Amino acid sequence: MRKGLSPFNVVSVALGLAFLYLPITILVIYSFNASRLVTVWGGWSIRWYVALLSDSAMLEAAWNSLRIAALSATLATVLGTLAAVALVRAGRFRGRTAFSGMIYAPLVMPEVITGLSLLLLFVAINTDRGFWTVAIAHTTVTMSFVTVVVQSRLVSFDRSLEEAAMDLGCPPLKTFMVVTLPLIFPAVAAGWMLAFTLSFDDLVIASFTTGPGATTLPMRIYSEVRLGVKPEINAICTIMIAVVAIGVVGAALVSKRSALRQAQAAAG
Repeated sequence: MRKGLSPFNVVSVALGLAFLYLPITILVIYSFNASRLVTVWGGWSIRWYVALLSDSAMLEAAWNSLRIAALSATLATVLGTLAAVALVRAGRFRGRTAFSGMIYAPLVMPEVITGLSLLLLFVAINTDRGFWTVAIAHTTVTMSFVTVVVQSRLVSFDRSLEEAAMDLGCPPLKTFMVVTLPLIFPAVAAGWMLAFTLSFDDLVIASFTTGPGATTLPMRIYSEVRLGVKPEINAICTIMIAVVAIGVVGAALVSKRSALRQAQAAAG
């Protein structure tokens, strides 16, 4: 037996994977259950996926979540990338410690405190809560995750490529857009996907900052689960799992292709 593949290690890995993925597998299987009782197997069927198409409240909540997640992830990616550039390239400027502390605070701050703080802010400035307040709240929280991802890439970035471009007369902004951004794009894309996932999955912060007409999918699912699990909930959760899985596979393929391109360019 190969070193590191002892029976104990194999059993530990198997139990860990089962703990993580067995509940998800059971949920996916029962989403195709023909029975209305979610705990009683009644054969294979897609009736609950069809029934989901007529659930206007659930579909509207899903659409709200997709729009909020896409908007907040895009804003967080732009702001987080700029923050990462400032932290890596600006040196020891005055206020850097306070700036980095405010950037990283949402990483360790409990979501209840963050949600309550944002709620008090929106109440203080007399802002009606709804779509935009949730998007702003999610941007505030997810921007720190994007900053960490992009910053880790910029730290190891070879600045000689930028210096070569500027030596040839390329302005700093154009150098960043043409040279730096394409090379760090896998990290930027990973940050966007992480921000999108965190926003789409959020329940606590959205509950504090939402308003009429801006119910998100996690909030809708939570409100219905409190009254009992419906088969349609298994179906919508399975669709969410499929979307996330496709996104992860797509990101992995893009990252692999980008790394292969860079390796070919270095070899050439």
